[in-house]
Amino acid sequence: MSRFVHPAGDRHAEMLPQERPPRPPSDLNTLHPAIWPATAARTSGAVTIGGVDVRELAERYGTPLYVLDEEDVRSRCRDFRAAFEGSDVHYAGKAFLCKELVRWIDDEGLGLDVCSGGELAVALSVGFPAERITMHGNNKSAAELESALAAGVGRIVLDSFEEIARLGALAERLDVRPKVLIRVTTGVEAHTHEFIATAHDDQKFGLSLSSGAAAEGVRRVLDQPRLELVGLHSHIGSQIVDTAGFEVAARRLAVLLVEIRERHGLVLPELDLGGGYGIAYVEADTTPDIKVIADGLREIVAKVCANAGLPIPRLTVEPGRSIVGPGGVTLYEVGTVKDVEGLRTYVSVDGGMSDNVRTALYGADYTARLASRESEAAPMLSRIVGKHCESGDIVVRDHWLPADLVAGDLLAVAATGAYCRSLASNYNYLPKPAVVAVKDGISRLIVRGESVDDLLRGQL
Repeated sequence: MSRFVHPAGDRHAEMLPQERPPRPPSDLNTLHPAIWPATAARTSGAVTIGGVDVRELAERYGTPLYVLDEEDVRSRCRDFRAAFEGSDVHYAGKAFLCKELVRWIDDEGLGLDVCSGGELAVALSVGFPAERITMHGNNKSAAELESALAAGVGRIVLDSFEEIARLGALAERLDVRPKVLIRVTTGVEAHTHEFIATAHDDQKFGLSLSSGAAAEGVRRVLDQPRLELVGLHSHIGSQIVDTAGFEVAARRLAVLLVEIRERHGLVLPELDLGGGYGIAYVEADTTPDIKVIADGLREIVAKVCANAGLPIPRLTVEPGRSIVGPGGVTLYEVGTVKDVEGLRTYVSVDGGMSDNVRTALYGADYTARLASRESEAAPMLSRIVGKHCESGDIVVRDHWLPADLVAGDLLAVAATGAYCRSLASNYNYLPKPAVVAVKDGISRLIVRGESVDDLLRGQL
């Protein structure tokens, strides 16, 4: 049995015992525009991003290497601002955060969501306006809350009864009155992976609407004289491509808004519907039109408020992946090419789950290309794997690569701008890779790669 595509087709069940791999693309060299960064192209055979040849990047900075297309990221910021004109767009820093990216977010006029003291420190270190920062997190420590209050962040999203009391006491001691939102779990289950669906009741985030915990949270905030309740927050999950889930969530939030008005005589002026907008990782993925999403969300909020007799609150959204994900590419060097007869070829690269754990964690799919040259060789069913001591160390589970792939070739994996560097680890003591920004034919280091000295630092 061959690992190459059969001349008459893919040989059906003979190819894999229980899995059916994707069909090979008609051209192994193409870069699908919905998946790859806006400036990605092939020049003299090699992939270029931001006008910079990936071979030059690998030689200068080493591999693995995260490459971020600055113009792609900035243009997506502008697209969101235009689509949500009259609303607030806050970049969700958990997707990826570093000083230089914070500067881009500031330049493009977006707000910023942070969910730890460390993320807050990164934002403040480059002078990002604190009033445009929202502080998230299901277990914010007293120290983190105190840092947020001292900085004067614009909003703090409250996630539990304990946190309400904790923040109220801190605000009293520091003589401040922060604006806060209650995070509400609406019971809406987004059609996404279990680990990234965040609005069903059985999970750690927020206060349940159906159990009455959210209404009780409102009461407790209003009993705190140093807390100013300005709105409700809801986040239904990630990789969402339509507005159906948001409509259900908005209707349920409107019921709570009416209850707050009737019970407490308070009309809340803000509604934060979170983010979670999907991106394309493979050609079969649906990519939402952000203008359609924005128009749909505004229409939903207007309709549910009209039906409930409520004024339309100011809307906030929190895109993260959809801003930074498509502009990111990870470069690897091929180390070994191992044919497992009758099944597939294992292509081992010099990184793996330490720089991209999403495949192991979520079963995520990715698109990869031979990046250092073009090839007209036959498609070869491949599994791109890392160098870690885990059989689950998979970067791309099933993918077609040219059959003439050899050690030393460069592979590029697309759409890795979100959650790959953020979730990176030092498993097996591999240093975390560098991050470089590319634009107009120029590359520059924005996050230094780790060295062995960095790995040993702090050990006694």
